[in-house]
Amino acid sequence: MALYALGDLHLSFQVKKPMDRFGSVWKHHERKIWKYVNETVGEKDTLVLTGDHSWGRKLDECREDLAFIEELPGKKILLRGNHDMFWDAKKTERLNQEYSGRLFFLQNNFGVYQDYALVGTKGFTFEGPFYLDRWGNIMGWDEEREEQAKKLVQREMERLRESFEQAKEAGYRKFILFLHYPPTNILEQTSPFTEIAEEYGVRSVVYSHCHGEQRFGDSIQGTFHGISYFLVSGDYLIFHPLKLLP
Repeated sequence: MALYALGDLHLSFQVKKPMDRFGSVWKHHERKIWKYVNETVGEKDTLVLTGDHSWGRKLDECREDLAFIEELPGKKILLRGNHDMFWDAKKTERLNQEYSGRLFFLQNNFGVYQDYALVGTKGFTFEGPFYLDRWGNIMGWDEEREEQAKKLVQREMERLRESFEQAKEAGYRKFILFLHYPPTNILEQTSPFTEIAEEYGVRSVVYSHCHGEQRFGDSIQGTFHGISYFLVSGDYLIFHPLKLLP
């Protein structure tokens, strides 16, 4: 029995959107996902998938992608990503009813692994545009978009706090926090997401979204203020699920 995480599957069995243009690691990546997940994850394990599951914009365009995920071993818990257009946060309960016993959609609720509450939300991170000098140093950024990003972060924080409180009310005191977006942007040392992680004493923060070697270092990795931070983007892990807990 173990807890694993992997993000950014970017499946497209119904909507043809090949990922090869993002690098050779993405060639036939769905075969790699199938191979490595089946080699690593057992039927009694739990696998948290941290968003960007499908390129389909409507649920009917995602059915085959979700069926692929459903057939992977273990208990599957899904988090919303920025490309998961099929999943309106307000319709999470409906998805959980439809896929009951097959997939669990993590939004405004919490999952469970042993004595841990698994809490998560999509999150949000300001990603520019940034204005660079000729040496690549950041000289400024779009401040209007930064203000818009702050509003989205606040919305996500409200959702996250609601989930933490639900878990606490149910008696849980040990937490793992899952995000799709990284917890900080390239301008930040801390953020509302790192602060709430410290407030609730989470063991780990697990995130994805960052693709390509130039993005892998965009946010925190390793131990920060006593909390372990893990990047689990598919191409970063070469589609091998990361073991979080035994």
